[in-house]
Amino acid sequence: MLRVQNLIKQFGTNAAVNDVSFEIRPGEIYSIIGPNGSGKTTIIKTIVGLLRPSGGSVEVGGFDVVRQSIKTKSFIGYIPDEPSVWPKMTGEEFLHFVGAMYGVDEKTRTQRIPGLLSVFDLQGIEKEYFESYSRGNKQKFTILAAFLHEPKLLLIDEPIVGLDPTSAEAAKKEFARFAKNGGAVILATHTLSVAQELSHRIGVLKKGRLVASESFDGLLAKAQLKRPATLEDIYKTLTG
Repeated sequence: MLRVQNLIKQFGTNAAVNDVSFEIRPGEIYSIIGPNGSGKTTIIKTIVGLLRPSGGSVEVGGFDVVRQSIKTKSFIGYIPDEPSVWPKMTGEEFLHFVGAMYGVDEKTRTQRIPGLLSVFDLQGIEKEYFESYSRGNKQKFTILAAFLHEPKLLLIDEPIVGLDPTSAEAAKKEFARFAKNGGAVILATHTLSVAQELSHRIGVLKKGRLVASESFDGLLAKAQLKRPATLEDIYKTLTG
């Protein structure tokens, strides 16, 4: 579903991402972890098409994100680290707007939205304006909007920041359900417990380079650690 090959992204003379390669298959959750400035968000934004690669290639569903950008965007649901909403738009209007942008007809949107609202028990506030929402509720609507057009690849950048524990658990269940039903997920996060809990494989970034890309057990072996070592222990070993 996603193939990143020898990806380079430079800002001036600084290589924020330097020769990174990995693949994600349908049904798989792949997490990217690493220190601040290691390239996690840059990789996500390059895949989604917000940044243009300086070198290498990115394919989504077999289509190139630069040469066939409209096609690749149709496959993607994107959850940014900060909710991008409009203060004078209601939550319901926002979901309809995002769905329409992806070509989902009004009848289908109207059918899907109630089920999405129930994920976070948002029924009753969907007709209120975003300016009255908490940061957490803004994030919830952003998460739901990413599912509305039934994408094949979900790009998630720190999704549970700002969510209460119950909502964070609901979000994790939705990501796991999405993968179980054949979707592919890439998750960039500093919340290592979430990455350890959800991921089939984990990529560890350091200074723009992918220093490891393995299952949890594979990372344990690479870091020369044994259970009950955690992903935090692995992280410290591989990035310290």
